[in-house]
Amino acid sequence: MPWARARVVVPCWHDGPMNIVLFHSIYGLRPAVRQAADRLRAAGHQVWTPDLFEGKTFDTVEEGQAHHERIGREELLKRAVLAAAPYSERGLVYAGFSLGAATAQTLALGDHRALGLLLLHGTSDIAASASVDDLPVQLHVAEPDPFETDDWLSAWYLQMGRAGADVEVFRYAGAGHLYTDPGLPDYDEEAAGATWRTALGFLDSLGRPGPGGAQTGS
Repeated sequence: MPWARARVVVPCWHDGPMNIVLFHSIYGLRPAVRQAADRLRAAGHQVWTPDLFEGKTFDTVEEGQAHHERIGREELLKRAVLAAAPYSERGLVYAGFSLGAATAQTLALGDHRALGLLLLHGTSDIAASASVDDLPVQLHVAEPDPFETDDWLSAWYLQMGRAGADVEVFRYAGAGHLYTDPGLPDYDEEAAGATWRTALGFLDSLGRPGPGGAQTGS
């Protein structure tokens, strides 16, 4: 169910499947992340799933958060940049789950070649100097979500617009925070299905030229 929708218009377009870097959540590179990558590959896209926790996965948010704090935000971002760098010249769609979505957002806003940003369950702070050229962005998030409050999302939406992004936000009433992961209590099959249908349409729109050579989406 859409919360806020904006028309996506991109001045240039990418012909064919997307190159996607998909970052995991605070739980690490769980099977659900690999399954999501396989889903995207089945739709024809090229997908990479960097393991920013170097093989470690966790059963609780608290365990994952403690590990994240030991690594440090700067080190995590460094690992993410190094993981994406070999593919960035191709033009990437950055995507991620929760913490991975925050990481994806940071990288996409700093990459002038970025073709799109797909955020699942998470957002991040936006630097005042951030500037993009009509970057298509789609966010999927539970409603309510203790990690993505209404006030935060409203401010985030406005800041992304000021930075030059074209943003769609979809919210799912009653779903848990990480509702696309079948192995977690948050899982909501209906919301997950709707999310993936919408996300695949978004990715398809990035590779489809619109009138006059511009790329358009709903």
